[in-house]
Amino acid sequence: MASPTTYAPETLEHLKELLANDIKVKVSGIDVDGVLRGKFMAKDKFLSAVSGDGFGFCSVIFGWDLHDQVYSKELLISNKSNGYRDLLAVIDLSTFRRIPWENNVPFFLVSFLDPDTKEPICADPRGVLKTVVERAESNGWRCLAGCEYEYFQFKETAQTLAEKNFSNLQPLTSGMHGYSMLRTQLNNDYFHELFDETAKFEVPLEGHHTETGPGVYETALAYTTALRMADNAILFKYAAKSIGMKFGIIPSFMAKPWGNLPGCSGHIHVSLRDKDGKSIFAVSPSELKTGRAGAAYPDTKYLSQEGEWFLAGVLHGLPDIMPMLVPTINGYKRLSGGEAFWAPNAVTYGYDSRAASIRIISPPSVPLEATRLEVRVPGADMNPYFAMSAIFALGMRGIDKKLALPCPPISQMTPEDRSTGKVQMLPISLEAATIRMMRPESIARDPQVFGDDFVEHFGGTRQHEVKLWNEAVTNWEVERYIELA
Repeated sequence: MASPTTYAPETLEHLKELLANDIKVKVSGIDVDGVLRGKFMAKDKFLSAVSGDGFGFCSVIFGWDLHDQVYSKELLISNKSNGYRDLLAVIDLSTFRRIPWENNVPFFLVSFLDPDTKEPICADPRGVLKTVVERAESNGWRCLAGCEYEYFQFKETAQTLAEKNFSNLQPLTSGMHGYSMLRTQLNNDYFHELFDETAKFEVPLEGHHTETGPGVYETALAYTTALRMADNAILFKYAAKSIGMKFGIIPSFMAKPWGNLPGCSGHIHVSLRDKDGKSIFAVSPSELKTGRAGAAYPDTKYLSQEGEWFLAGVLHGLPDIMPMLVPTINGYKRLSGGEAFWAPNAVTYGYDSRAASIRIISPPSVPLEATRLEVRVPGADMNPYFAMSAIFALGMRGIDKKLALPCPPISQMTPEDRSTGKVQMLPISLEAATIRMMRPESIARDPQVFGDDFVEHFGGTRQHEVKLWNEAVTNWEVERYIELA
């Protein structure tokens, strides 16, 4: 399991020592789309913010979308009526690292607080996940997570993308070559630099290989605590895009850039552990031979009762928090292929099943302490803070309410069960998912999950995304209708 940043400062004096030879510091927060929003600060200004309450940061980053277009409706945090006033940005010293490809400039992440109440704002991704993690800690649990990204790469730059009108893009390599030892010899320096530079950036990787599809890589980030995992996931994207620039390559974490090829996943592995590091999801050593008595199905017999309740909580709430896992218009195109592309689009689970929305990873396929759940619904375009917050909040709600599994495992389902309604299908578009999340009885509105303020603000941002999509005229429409309609 990855450790915290190895040289995080312990005191202000220690911080000053670490920055003794620096003149500037880079800081960044995260917006609702998972985009890093930050700036350089003079060292003296930075140290003043650390020793005080933080520093002012324009709230407009929660009032516009990923292309800096102001949201279509007034939202709770940043709007015309409050003049896009400043938020309070609080520097998290535990996130200290240096950016190796930027002359080792010091880097820190921030969280955003309401300047009046000093409480986390409802839509700050780091603040939302911190709240969920602290809820777990109050029960004596630690939230642990891992993240795997699949991503296409193109021999393009931001300039050539615009010049080509984002069409006829050149993939990094051709053909379908998953786990290829040969394809990594192409673009070899870039392939290795992704691994090596992220290690220096304190974003350790567990695995890095080609995946099936032209120019596709898959990278698994080292398992660690949930907040650090979300930080690492966001910063891996930053690292990959930055390193790619050096080689004239754009790594794309868009969920479905090609219509006829599998999409890009952002699978999340989760578990709970107690203060001694023991897995809450694992059965006792004495149950390893026969499995847990009273398990709902054979697929869950190597999950503890708490693990089964956690799984049930995620399954019950999954349809209501889909925008947290699949936040873009394009992300639902990835799910439209369903199991044919290993992109599950239903409320399903199963032991070691990559066809299910939730894959149970437990003995006998892994050691006892490696027992965990893999949530396979998110795409590579997910915001990891919101996705992990949703999974852990729903799971802990399942434990609290001792929820029963809502359906049998996928191994006991038939194709006909989907058409008869025995298998609950997930929303098939961002519009449908947002409507479901925002309805009054949505589980997302449960204070144990996200609550009304978050749902209204984040839901409003998704309504904006849907509005822009509904107003857009696509190349497909022009090609299909301009002559013959």
